[in-house]
Amino acid sequence: MKSKQLILQFLQKNGASSIDLMATKMNFSRQYIHKLIDVLLEENKIEKIGSAPHVYYHLVEQATQHLPTSVIDPEKETFLKQHFLWIDAMGHLLTGVDAMRYWCTQQQLPLAKTIDEYIETRSKYLRFYQNNLIDGLPKLKGTKGIGDIGVDFLYYLDFYAIERFGKTKLGMLMHFAKQGQNKVLMKTIVEEIKNRVLYFIIQHQIDAVVFVPPTIKRQVQIMAYLEKHLSVPLPTVQVKKISNPIIIPQKALSKLFERVANAKKTFVVPDQPKFNHVLIIDDAIGSGATINEIALKLKSKKIAKMISGLAITGSYKGFEVISEL
Repeated sequence: MKSKQLILQFLQKNGASSIDLMATKMNFSRQYIHKLIDVLLEENKIEKIGSAPHVYYHLVEQATQHLPTSVIDPEKETFLKQHFLWIDAMGHLLTGVDAMRYWCTQQQLPLAKTIDEYIETRSKYLRFYQNNLIDGLPKLKGTKGIGDIGVDFLYYLDFYAIERFGKTKLGMLMHFAKQGQNKVLMKTIVEEIKNRVLYFIIQHQIDAVVFVPPTIKRQVQIMAYLEKHLSVPLPTVQVKKISNPIIIPQKALSKLFERVANAKKTFVVPDQPKFNHVLIIDDAIGSGATINEIALKLKSKKIAKMISGLAITGSYKGFEVISEL
């Protein structure tokens, strides 16, 4: 019997196992097991879980193995690589065709047809882009109950989610980076957006930035990570988030007037130097209340003459709660 088949049988019988365990029980060298494991990973017969020094391998379930497919058009493959990303239940980050193949397997959908449907749907949302940005100001102004508008400009780098296919590439990264406090995904986000953010700053002649402070205490705060690793070469305007005895995050509020009141009463702007054009950066915009109320406070203290808001992701509809973030 081939050695690869022996490993598959061992994993079938014993479940997730380490290289050391397989080498000991099967009387193979670690180097030989490594070689076989690499081949089985390439063939999508097994999966790797964990990270060094605690790495294990287990069989891939039949339902998640790659479906046989015909050759995919290179242009479609490029489009998927640019726009489609998925993180599976085991925490594996898949991109492009691999991500779509996995998604189609889970949904029991034909790959080729679904790729065409995804490209058509995604392309519809790409029409909202102007100069590589989505203008969110009309949505904010059209949101009934938002009150006075403090921002002069408001943009997203992408929508958080689109119809049928769910979270966008940035939406997926943002969700798991923030919820899992995952620095690897945060680094990926920075790599995705840094040049666009810095170009925006130059293009719009920004002379100071605000990074929206978080409400919920986390060991790894994504906004703090972005502030450090985007390395924006400008002064930072300080905005403080005041914690009440019971912390109420924006995502917990389903009514717009509650969100406006929450933002109005829990953000404080200390006296500080004045600037011409300040950029407020946030991870996601649902209602827009947070960025808008911070902008109103900055203007009331004459800290900024003009204010732009820039979110990594934003909602597509009018007032919408992105409760996951």
